[in-house]
Amino acid sequence: MPIADALLLIAPGCPHCPAMLETLGRMVKAGDLAELRVVNIAARPELAAQLRARSVPWLKLGPFELPGVRSHAELKEWLARLSSPAAMADYLHLLLREGRLDDAQGLLQLRSARLADLLPILANPEAAMNVRLGANAILESQAGSAALAALLPQLAELARHADARVRADACYFLGLSAQPEAVPPLAAALGDADAEVREIAAEALAQLQRGVSEPSPPL
Repeated sequence: MPIADALLLIAPGCPHCPAMLETLGRMVKAGDLAELRVVNIAARPELAAQLRARSVPWLKLGPFELPGVRSHAELKEWLARLSSPAAMADYLHLLLREGRLDDAQGLLQLRSARLADLLPILANPEAAMNVRLGANAILESQAGSAALAALLPQLAELARHADARVRADACYFLGLSAQPEAVPPLAAALGDADAEVREIAAEALAQLQRGVSEPSPPL
C-alpha cells in the first residue's frame, strides 16, 4: 500500500476531531502514513481559507481532500487508491456523491485531461442520480471547448453502449462538442432502437449543422 503524507485541520470544541486525530495517529504508528501534520485553524485561520476548508475535521490525504469524519477502513481504501489509475475518477465520483460540485469543478480546472475521469460516471447507468447530474453539469459547462472535443472518440463509443440512457447522454454531449467529427456517430444513432436516443441524436445533429454551439473557456 502506498505511503502518503496527511494534513489534518482541527478546531477547539470540535466533537469529531479527537477521533480523527486518534485514527490518523494509529496509521502513522502502523507505517501507513509517513507524516501527519495537525493544524488548529483557530490559530491559523488563513490556512483554512487558503484550502477552502469550510468545516472540521478536514483532511488532505495525498491529493484527496476529505472533510468530515472518515473511518479507518475508508482512509485505508483511499490510501490504496493512490496507486490506482482510476484514483481521480473515484475521487470525482466521491465529490459529486457528496454534493461538492464546486470542488469537482476546481479540480478539473487544474488539469483539463481529468475531464475524461467523468466518463466512467457517464457510462454507468446505475450511478446515483446526483452523481450523474453533477457529471453532466460539468461536461455541459464545457460545450464547444477543446477539453470536450478531446473526448470525441470515447463519446462515440458510448453512443453504442448497451444502455439507452448512456447512449442518449453520449449523443447529447457529441452535439455540444461543436465538432464535425461528431456527425458520423450521431448519424448512426438516428437508427437507434430507442426513441429518446433517436430524438436526442437528431437534435444534436441539427445543432451541429446550425453551428449554434458557443465555445466556453477551456478548462
